[in-house]
Amino acid sequence: MEITNCTLVKEFILLGIPRTEGQENVLFVVFWIFYLCTLLGNLLILVAVMFDSHLHTPVYFFLCNLSVLDIGFSSVSTPKMLANLLVKDQVISLGGCMSQVFFYHFLGSTECLLYTVMAYDRFAAICHPLCYTILVSHRACALLAADTWITSSFHATILTTLTFQLPYCGSNEVDYFFCDIFPVVSLACGNALIIETVSFTNIGLVPMTCFLLILISYIRVTIAVLKMHSAEGRHKAVSACASHLSVVTLFFGPCALIYTQPYLSEVLVTPVQIFGNVVTPMLNPTIYTLRNKDVKEALKKLAGGQTVSAEGH
Repeated sequence: MEITNCTLVKEFILLGIPRTEGQENVLFVVFWIFYLCTLLGNLLILVAVMFDSHLHTPVYFFLCNLSVLDIGFSSVSTPKMLANLLVKDQVISLGGCMSQVFFYHFLGSTECLLYTVMAYDRFAAICHPLCYTILVSHRACALLAADTWITSSFHATILTTLTFQLPYCGSNEVDYFFCDIFPVVSLACGNALIIETVSFTNIGLVPMTCFLLILISYIRVTIAVLKMHSAEGRHKAVSACASHLSVVTLFFGPCALIYTQPYLSEVLVTPVQIFGNVVTPMLNPTIYTLRNKDVKEALKKLAGGQTVSAEGH
């Protein structure tokens, strides 16, 4: 398609959160607190696992990966959103917009795959406890984690490349609070049908495949738990899975609403997206620490309150 008499867009303007005029200061304080809690909570988990040898196990290795992802994922859009709310800094460069699209889908896809790997870890621990150290060895953990990061980098690269191969020569106002594929491609001068189709397929395919694998894992886990004769064994198994199921629900809930309902009203899509970008990364460390005695004890040691002996683990 020939494009004449147009100036290519070199920066975008993020219009921010709709219908929030006059509430910017309140929203800034709320989101800043959420973001600070996200950083502190996930950093505490990382430090606790690193310095407590009792936590050098596959479960906590994957939990550290999740903490890194939560820090990165919340940092993709939150700092720019805070700047927009505080000083009306709505301009973002073309490179900055590309970075937001890439890292949002890179980290989001990695987190999706990581939840699937963590479900496999729970499946191996409960359904095949005698073979657990073989199925989830240190080498296997490293390979599984590396695969999630590498696969997601290719996924995000393809989506970002397709998005910004389109010509942008008209309006540069992104009607959203950060650069995501669909709000950006709606500004393209060319035919965006291909990228919209590919994006919708890829974005939908990855979470759906992961969700089905997680579902299959937990069906097997449920069957194994029901066959247990010991009430204590059933309680331990359920407790071990509860935290993971909680964060999976928090992740896939907003994801399903946003990407399976493309015509979700503007009134609903922005709060749902903000919940997934800002609130969920803050809740994940809370869920894991409140329900996990080992992590709480490690944090007590870090704080100088070592009241539990090593034999208590």
